[in-house]
Amino acid sequence: MSKATQDKNKSVETLNLTPREIVAELDRYIIGQGKAKRAVAIALRNRWRRLMVPEEFRDEIAPKNIIMIGPTGVGKTEIARRLAKLTRSPFIKVEASKYTEVGYVGRDVESMIRELMDQAVTMVQSEEKERLTIKAAEMAEDRVMDLLLPSVKSGELFDDSDEDSPKRTMAQTRQKLRKMLREGKLDNRTVDMQVEQPVSPPITRIFTNMGLDEMEKNLSEAMSQMFPRKSHRRRVKVKEALTILTQEEANRLVDMDKVVAEARLRVEQYGLVFIDEIDKVAGPSNKSGPDISREGVQRDLLPLVEGSTVPTKHGPVKTDHILFIAAGAFHIAKPSDLIPELQGRFPIRVELTSLSKEDFVRILTEPRNALTIQYQKLLATENIQLELTPEAVEELAAMAYRVNEKQENIGARRLATIMETLLDNISFDAPDIAPAQFKVTAEYVRERLADMVENTDLTRYIL
Repeated sequence: MSKATQDKNKSVETLNLTPREIVAELDRYIIGQGKAKRAVAIALRNRWRRLMVPEEFRDEIAPKNIIMIGPTGVGKTEIARRLAKLTRSPFIKVEASKYTEVGYVGRDVESMIRELMDQAVTMVQSEEKERLTIKAAEMAEDRVMDLLLPSVKSGELFDDSDEDSPKRTMAQTRQKLRKMLREGKLDNRTVDMQVEQPVSPPITRIFTNMGLDEMEKNLSEAMSQMFPRKSHRRRVKVKEALTILTQEEANRLVDMDKVVAEARLRVEQYGLVFIDEIDKVAGPSNKSGPDISREGVQRDLLPLVEGSTVPTKHGPVKTDHILFIAAGAFHIAKPSDLIPELQGRFPIRVELTSLSKEDFVRILTEPRNALTIQYQKLLATENIQLELTPEAVEELAAMAYRVNEKQENIGARRLATIMETLLDNISFDAPDIAPAQFKVTAEYVRERLADMVENTDLTRYIL
């Protein structure tokens, strides 16, 4: 199958969503920010459109990278993360402030592509293992049968002509035991088995303790493969043995060459890099001090965003069609403070709005993963039925909004701390008072949170 055909097949599976369908899916988890959702939906759809054009034009169409401008906690990262999950694309979130210009102590910007490739390999490898689970489980069964009946291996034949043949009798026994094994009747029986563990060489442990970065990790991995694996015998229950052996067989069955090829395809055609805090490297570079490499980081980013080939331990990866989404609050710097070349590579700019009290109410109730639902599910495990009245939710939203106005505006992240403070007592006492029903009213919210909202010093300490 040609690469073009592979690309088209992949696009049908993951990218053939209309912009309206993409926005509708994002609406299930993210409140508001319609402009940003539309921008990423169009960018995603354009990937599918590019794969549908004639092949001679395909490589000429560059991705339309996006800059999101808005305060923290309004949904920038969540939009990118949900977009990656929606399309099953390799995704990585990095912070621009963690990188420094080549020649200074810090992370090399190309490491984000290497990490993206590593993540894609892990993703594809996991999918392959899942696909091969049934076959791996059958092979693990055979190995467990060999442990239970070591005198006759699973592949041996027996003599059909002699009903009293020891081999035939043993084979019949194996069949009976296999049936019992599948029915779970042998789960608590113990077997002796060899378990291999990789040995971490001394130099690897030194690098780990020093906290050094990617070069050391790659060297560490190469050296660990040179050292022999340590094997020891363990006595385990059959159920655990099946799990261990199934994992071993799945690892053996996976074709890593095929995995790496598929991972590279996904990174190059569907990879998504979210660069947060891009505003921290914007602005003119000082001649000395901590800002010396700001412009250098931008210039190092430029080849990646324009399209280049990055060497990785899995082979070279082209960045020409990776979608880059940058984000920043831009309280001090402005997008125009980025170097002109980098600005040109982020043609789409969307501004995300601060969250209102009404937005907080919706965030607490509408998304599938709303905080109120999360706490109800958590306390239900203790047999506590938690109910929040609509008035209580309104009061929570109002208090979160007021604290954001008084202190640093951290957006929806404020709700997490307020909810934790509100339910501190019930969370602590739940095992002792269950089963019980607990209703959170507006009065209870005011009683529990009044000091935190009114006392500025206390608010800073808690939040």
